[in-house]
Amino acid sequence: MTGWIGISLGDVTGIGPEVTLKAVAQEAGVDDTRYLLLGDPDGLAHLNERLGIKLPLNLYSEAQTSDRFCVHNPLAKALPADLPAGSPDAARAAVAWLREGAERCLRGELDALVTAPVNKEAIIRSGQKFVGQTEFLSELAGTTRTVMMLLGDDDRGCWLRVALATTHLPLKLVADRLTATKVELAVELAARACRDLGLSRARVGVCGLNPHAGDGGVIGGEEIKTLLPALMDLKKAGLRIDGPLPSDSAWAAHLAGKAQ
Repeated sequence: MTGWIGISLGDVTGIGPEVTLKAVAQEAGVDDTRYLLLGDPDGLAHLNERLGIKLPLNLYSEAQTSDRFCVHNPLAKALPADLPAGSPDAARAAVAWLREGAERCLRGELDALVTAPVNKEAIIRSGQKFVGQTEFLSELAGTTRTVMMLLGDDDRGCWLRVALATTHLPLKLVADRLTATKVELAVELAARACRDLGLSRARVGVCGLNPHAGDGGVIGGEEIKTLLPALMDLKKAGLRIDGPLPSDSAWAAHLAGKAQ
C-alpha cells in the first residue's frame, strides 16, 4: 500500500474527529492523496453527516483502489455514543488508534501519520503511562533522537519553524532539565529539517532561556554554562547558528529574513 496518509482521530470527546474531517475535506481537491482515518467508523459517519461535510467515507477492509477516504478501527468494539468528556473509554481508544497508525508507518503501510489532539489527563487517569504523543511515537520507533518542531506560515507567506530542546515539562523544571546534549540535538535536527524541506539555507537562531538571554549571567547563568558551549561545538562542526538570542529579538531577526 502506497500513497496513504494515516490520521489518528484522537479523543472523540474533544475536537479531534471534527478537525480531521474539516481538514481532509479542505485538502481533498489539492491532490489524489489517500487517507486512512483511524478511529470509530460509526461515530465518524454520524459526525460527517451532522456537520454536512459528507466525505465519501469507506471501511478500509472493503476499500477499492479508487477509494480515497477510508476508516479503520483496530478495536474489537465500537465506542458508545455520547461519551462524556474525559471518558476512560475514549482515552484508551485514542492511544490504540495512535499505536495503530505508528505501527503501520513502521511497517511501511503508511507514508505519514497525522495525530489529532488527545486528552493527556484522561489517558493517564485511565491507567496508561503517557507523557505526550511525541514521546509515545519515539518509544515505539525505538529512538531517542527526536525533536518536536512547530511550524506554520502567516498571511504574508512568512514561515516560522521552532524546534524545542525540552518538551512537556513544568516550567520550574526546565532550567534543571536543559542540557547541552538536548540543545545540540535540537539544533542538529532543526538544520537537517531545513535541508529535508528543500530550503536554500539553514541558519538556526537559538533563543536564550532567561530574559535578555541572561544579560551576561546577571539574570541566570544557563546561557553561559549550557547554551554557549553547545553552540560553540556546533559551529565548529560547520552549522550556521546565531545565539543565544533574547527571545523577542529572535522573532524580529526571523521576520527580517536572517533565520530560515
